[in-house]
Amino acid sequence: MPAYLSEIVAAHRRMAAADRRDLGDLVARALEAPATRSFARALRSDAGGLSVIAEVKRRSPSKGALAAELDPAEVAGAYAAGGAACLSVLTDEAFFGGSAADLAAARSASGLPVLRKDFTVAAADVCDARLMGADAVLLIVAVLSDDELASLYELAGRLGLDALVEVHDEPELERALALDPRLVGVNQRDLATFELDPLRALRLVSAIPPGVAAVAESGIRGPDDARRLAGAGYDAILVGESVVTSEDPSAAVRALLGHPVGRRGTSASAAADARRVTA
Repeated sequence: MPAYLSEIVAAHRRMAAADRRDLGDLVARALEAPATRSFARALRSDAGGLSVIAEVKRRSPSKGALAAELDPAEVAGAYAAGGAACLSVLTDEAFFGGSAADLAAARSASGLPVLRKDFTVAAADVCDARLMGADAVLLIVAVLSDDELASLYELAGRLGLDALVEVHDEPELERALALDPRLVGVNQRDLATFELDPLRALRLVSAIPPGVAAVAESGIRGPDDARRLAGAGYDAILVGESVVTSEDPSAAVRALLGHPVGRRGTSASAAADARRVTA
């Protein structure tokens, strides 16, 4: 288990083990929930231009408070006004200060598809995402076995949820692609050290098939990062800290949008960008 994740994931697994709710009842209720909005489709609706998933995030374990007193509806509305295609909302309370109420408020105010950003470790977590109004769920390959990954991915699809399958290295990407996913996210943050590796996304993108929507996550600070990732072949970027802490979240989102998305594995500029990043 990657070092920084161990405490968080252990806490979520303890909660899952203590959950005595009937799974059959949860699934039945989730199947009756109002229709979802297509998260995956929204990321590819801008005629080839880079899309933005803007994150509603109060704090992080590494940096502490980012926007502890934020109004999720106000922030989400600002992101939507700036052109965000989708939202990501933290719902983990103990470590990130989020909640299901944050997700519901953000979704209602924005009209956008919403990813429940949390540590999904059990089938009940997927049902809860659907019941709280999420349109997509996060599956982190690093914290799930192959059997867990496959079963949670299947359940998400059965409940009408898209799944953003998050990877951090080549072996994890191979495991993710075995699912035949619609969405793959590459997190540039090293889970062992919590440091950013700006080459990670550039290195992995060529192995993501063209029919899969590719999302770059973490460490995206401005238009230069957005342009570089789009040129390498990413369809979307997931951005949290740089937009949630901005004095003008709408303008911060708008500044990241629309860069031309390159063909994966064929862009000479991606290699040049990688050299500049390490120079």
